[in-house]
Amino acid sequence: MPKELIEAEGFVFDMDGTLVLGDKASAGQKALPGAVETLELLRERGVPYQIFTNGTARTPEWYANAMRATGLDVRDEEFMTPSTAAAHYLKDKGAGRILVLGKEPVWKPLADLGLDVVESPGDGGPYDAIYVGWFREFTFPDLEAAVHAIWAGAKLTTASDVPFFAAAGADKRGIGTSFAINAMLKALTGAEAHVLGKPSLDALQVAKSRMGLSPDARIVVVGDDPQLEPKMANLGGAYSVGVTTGIYDEAAFASREDPSERPALLLSGIDKLAALLREGA
Repeated sequence: MPKELIEAEGFVFDMDGTLVLGDKASAGQKALPGAVETLELLRERGVPYQIFTNGTARTPEWYANAMRATGLDVRDEEFMTPSTAAAHYLKDKGAGRILVLGKEPVWKPLADLGLDVVESPGDGGPYDAIYVGWFREFTFPDLEAAVHAIWAGAKLTTASDVPFFAAAGADKRGIGTSFAINAMLKALTGAEAHVLGKPSLDALQVAKSRMGLSPDARIVVVGDDPQLEPKMANLGGAYSVGVTTGIYDEAAFASREDPSERPALLLSGIDKLAALLREGA
């Protein structure tokens, strides 16, 4: 039993491929073996946790309700999306008007925190920032609006910049829409998107704050994507746990060239984490 699991003051869990598997719109989730027990053990011990998905297709409240429907003990305030982190980041930066490429689930956490959001294609600006999230409705006018906003000085931020996420189906991959949009914007303007979902350290600090922990608290981050959860944990001083129930198998984790993308502990599933937590009781 790693001492980091025993000493952990909080846990951050990925959703798709770690606790549940759903379809390519993150709907129809089913809890993976051991997910219910893992959260129950932490609840019994008074250890706080956040469930953190890189998806913005739904609001955090919707996701939390969907998690409860699978049997997982998740309160609304224990679920966060990149928009949760983006809201705090943009407010701290003093952003005024924000052009949002995405529908209500993308911009609602920003509006709830009092930010002035304008849904794309907007009114022509001016804008202090652009925020890109899940946006399957994306059209050419949205592209034009974002390009002109960047040319006028708006900072480009995004929920995610990875091409795939774990989903049920033959290839176990859903396409991340923000990745595709970011690629178009970079090709046209040269702008690099500031990522506010995983593996952002800004997001990691938001997660700690939401758990009531200090910035230097000892936490564990659990996930299925080496580019996201292990990287965020390793760069942010947390203990990284990888699981192979998502897109990546054991060989794919082991072959990562970037050391920050290799978890300190690799498990075949969240059920193995539950077993370790029981062992350390």
